Amino acid sequence: MTAPLDIRPADAANPVPALSRRELVVGATLAGGALLVGCSPADLMSAGSKIKPGAFGPFIRFDPDGSVTVLSKHIEFGQGNHAGLAAIVAEELDADWSRVKVVHAPANAKLYANGAMGVQLTGGSSAISNSWDQLRKAGAGARAMFVQAAASQWNVPAGEITVKDSVLSHAASGKSAGFGPLIAEASKVAPPQNPTLKDPKTFTLVGTDRVRRKDSQAKSDGTARYTQDVRLPNMLVAVVAHPPRFGATVKSFDAEAARKAPGVVEVYQIPTGVAVVADSTFAARMGREALKVEWDESKVEDRDSATIAAQWRDIAAGKGPSDLKWEAFDSKGDAAAAATGGGQVLETTYDFPYLAHATMEPMNCVAQVDGHKVKLTFGSQGQTLDQLAAAKIVGTLPGSVEIETLFAGGSFGRRANFQSDYVAECVQIAKKVGGGRPVKLVWTREDDMRAGYFRPLVHHAVRVRLDKDGYPATWRHRIVSQSIMKGSPMPSKGPDQTAIEGTAGSPYLKATPIVDAQVALPEAGVPVLWWRSVGATHTAFVMEHTIDQLARKAGKDPVGYRRALYAKAGAQRHLAALNLALEKAGPAATPGWTRGVAVHESFGSVVAQVAEVKLIDGAPRVGRVVTAIDCGTAISPDQIAAQMEGGTCYGLSAALYGEITLTKGAVDQSNFDTYRVLRINEAPTVETHIVPSVNPPSGVGEPGTPVIGPAVANALLAISGAPTTRLPFVRSEA
Repeated sequence: MTAPLDIRPADAANPVPALSRRELVVGATLAGGALLVGCSPADLMSAGSKIKPGAFGPFIRFDPDGSVTVLSKHIEFGQGNHAGLAAIVAEELDADWSRVKVVHAPANAKLYANGAMGVQLTGGSSAISNSWDQLRKAGAGARAMFVQAAASQWNVPAGEITVKDSVLSHAASGKSAGFGPLIAEASKVAPPQNPTLKDPKTFTLVGTDRVRRKDSQAKSDGTARYTQDVRLPNMLVAVVAHPPRFGATVKSFDAEAARKAPGVVEVYQIPTGVAVVADSTFAARMGREALKVEWDESKVEDRDSATIAAQWRDIAAGKGPSDLKWEAFDSKGDAAAAATGGGQVLETTYDFPYLAHATMEPMNCVAQVDGHKVKLTFGSQGQTLDQLAAAKIVGTLPGSVEIETLFAGGSFGRRANFQSDYVAECVQIAKKVGGGRPVKLVWTREDDMRAGYFRPLVHHAVRVRLDKDGYPATWRHRIVSQSIMKGSPMPSKGPDQTAIEGTAGSPYLKATPIVDAQVALPEAGVPVLWWRSVGATHTAFVMEHTIDQLARKAGKDPVGYRRALYAKAGAQRHLAALNLALEKAGPAATPGWTRGVAVHESFGSVVAQVAEVKLIDGAPRVGRVVTAIDCGTAISPDQIAAQMEGGTCYGLSAALYGEITLTKGAVDQSNFDTYRVLRINEAPTVETHIVPSVNPPSGVGEPGTPVIGPAVANALLAISGAPTTRLPFVRSEA
């Protein structure tokens, strides 16, 4: 995510009620009879909350035994951010790393808002970057409080006290103490407003291999708690029958047979379908199978994904609706010249399918509603969004919605939904059950695959004319996609950045004298959402594969071609990442394999990859991937490597096989038998190298995903001479 809070609009495909500007401000404040005037957004989101920070601030707790607990405002759902966040605090605090723990913070936007977004939400690869200064100051401030407490207690100058591994010492007097005995005195010290931060050159923890995950043991032995693990007294389980086609709603339903199914307690209609509530997941599913629902499909857009793709191609070719708006970005010079002119010209198009998030853990939530009080227990990625959605349904203040954030089995953007779709379903069901009785909503894999949301289907059309030296003189670019952000009550200014990021800001456009770049955002009635690396999922492929084709047309080496364009654009970070990846890859590919190169910037980080590829039975197989990343200050090199490995495999999976198709408005795929993913025997060896940097940290969770696709395509171009103009590489027979 790259923009401040936006709230997803309701439409025929998404019947969860949208939050308008007025509802966001007035509805949230008037709920429960309260009227709040002059509140900041964070105040508004936190209204009704009784959560208060401790003496050492909202991010750190000290236990009598001297152990330190870091409260993370960001969810941990596999990306490993908790270790990095805790290490930032521990570094400035000089805490014993072995005695530092991490827990999820409660939901409170006033205390725990993402500094890049203004709400409590994990996304956009921003967990570390937005917390860097905040947690350094928290750790340094707490350290200063303990030093002052020790100085007062020992009657020695504070400047003579040292701290190491959670122990404060005064050499001259020989006195020392751990954090535990000093907690009471330290808590009375006024926190410094601007604590002195360490010189990064003196770091002893940050940037070392000692920063390893704190949750590995729990996730290995099964003690880590996920939503499916939640078992509460008297808890019910619910499943929902969703319409098979986007845009349909419930016309009528017959629940007689469902209510007779063993274990079924009740059946309710909710805005998104019909919920079956039972005493177990199995009973709820059996009840749903017995349910008879007639769907109102009068507002269904009866289109296939192939039809949508053809329409997108027509729009890019100038054959679209006359009232469809085109928005320019990064354009400069004479636009007419970009569409005409002789010399060497490359004209090409690219098509990208809808993609499912396919998280390891499908969507789920536990809700308890007792009057105006709500308790949610689940892996909440956007606590503020979930509080708002629940508060609107129940008619209460957002701060009266308590959220216990648990681990989650992946998200890739799916759990950060503007309208909190599955969370809203759970709250609606729990409200009907009432009495504070807990209800666990379970989405099956099939529910998750077919009910949405998806990475948008996208089309690019590119025309580049080369100058006498073989470099781009004019660049005409058209992007057609559904908008993720369109219609939200707080839209970003200008074109939807989630559709153009990666083309917008590209060093290749900066190095081109004349650019005519535009985007159109038609509707298709299919629910779409950001997907790991968002716009870069398609723009990286287009820009990087186009560059290799241009180099080929100009008769130049693709690597040298990039270096020349980076020099023109002043893209030193791209050049450094490319050079490091090439250096570590070695002078030649493994015998029998062909190399492809790609470089892309997303979420503030630059990633370069050298992929070794061969064809096996006509399909690409990737054996080795050498990755270089410039992500600013590296907090945890081990975790950065893990994210490059995971991101590369996730991106390769989508590039090889990922495709959601629709037939007459219904999703064809339902599970991993029809939505193919990368298998372990297909996973390449991924080597990660970090570009040294003293800049603040930037994103790591997503930037490794979009680069592998074009790197593979460029290797295939070198093998066959044929460009790749649509993904996935391997088309399903279904």
